[in-house]
Amino acid sequence: MMNAVTHKATAPVLVLAPPSEASPSREKRIVMLRRMWLIRAFEEKAEQIFAAGKLHGTMHLCIGQEASAVGALAALEDDDYLFSTHRGHGHSIAKGTDVNTLMAEFLGKETGCCRGRGGSMHFVDLRHGHLGTNGIVAGSLPLAVGVGLSIKMQQRRQVVLVFFGDGAVNNGAFHEAMNMAALWRLPVIFVCENNQYAYSTPVRKASSVERLSGRAAAYNMPGLTVDGNDVMAVYHAVRQAAGRARQGLGPSLIEAVTYRWRGHSKNDPNRYRTTEEIERWKEKCPIKRWQARLIADGIMSEAEVEQVRAEAYQAVEAAYAYAEMSPEACSDRLEGEVYA
Repeated sequence: MMNAVTHKATAPVLVLAPPSEASPSREKRIVMLRRMWLIRAFEEKAEQIFAAGKLHGTMHLCIGQEASAVGALAALEDDDYLFSTHRGHGHSIAKGTDVNTLMAEFLGKETGCCRGRGGSMHFVDLRHGHLGTNGIVAGSLPLAVGVGLSIKMQQRRQVVLVFFGDGAVNNGAFHEAMNMAALWRLPVIFVCENNQYAYSTPVRKASSVERLSGRAAAYNMPGLTVDGNDVMAVYHAVRQAAGRARQGLGPSLIEAVTYRWRGHSKNDPNRYRTTEEIERWKEKCPIKRWQARLIADGIMSEAEVEQVRAEAYQAVEAAYAYAEMSPEACSDRLEGEVYA
């Protein structure tokens, strides 16, 4: 019997070359902070709702991963497309989804973005180009390839970005999607949020390479690993990938190294990692890092930053009140929600 061999994954992060284009405007930078705080506030409220027994099933929180969502989607245009994962609340907020309709969907209400049919893991927001979250590991990657093919066949300028976790890179659908997108030079941006664990399996025990972006070489596309807790690093990487895609040069793979502060889902006892490890990553909080940078650059004052934080929590509380007052999803029209 062969002995199992593991390697030490140091999760190195490549430093991006100086961006070839100007940084985002002051207004966009503030919007990025606002959306990061909206995500954090929404996820914390979701956690409270679940603990109070007001939600059936499970949910997957992205607390600690706000920079990868906001940085990536701030780099896109409004009419670009997004596919997400089961951990998709933050992605949707970063794309512009209204927290009122998202909270209503979360609670299974008729006023939700999918009229309460999708819940926490299976919702879409077509108005903002969010084509859906997916409860299947790597399930969105082939769908993104299909959308990329549609864009190319119609000779449109849009791109499609698909998020997935580190666990997906060892799934057959990942390799099939990467190969087809590269073969046909489709405008797809593959963004792997490497949050260190596929449920309870650490990435160093599941992948044979230290940088997951290295998988791109097998499909003749650019691959880059960035600090997923640095919102500007993610922004510039995705901006460059989107530029390539719009020029007809095909897909790119970006690995954003980040960390989820909570367990895989609310059914996860989280016994496979230490409190010390979690606390070390909390010291790298992406929101605090971005706030500090905005203050240091003279874009915002400490008082203005605090106001953004407070407004985010107020908006989420208002969204919860809206959802609570909304009617339950109507069961007598379920057949009308089936697409054929």
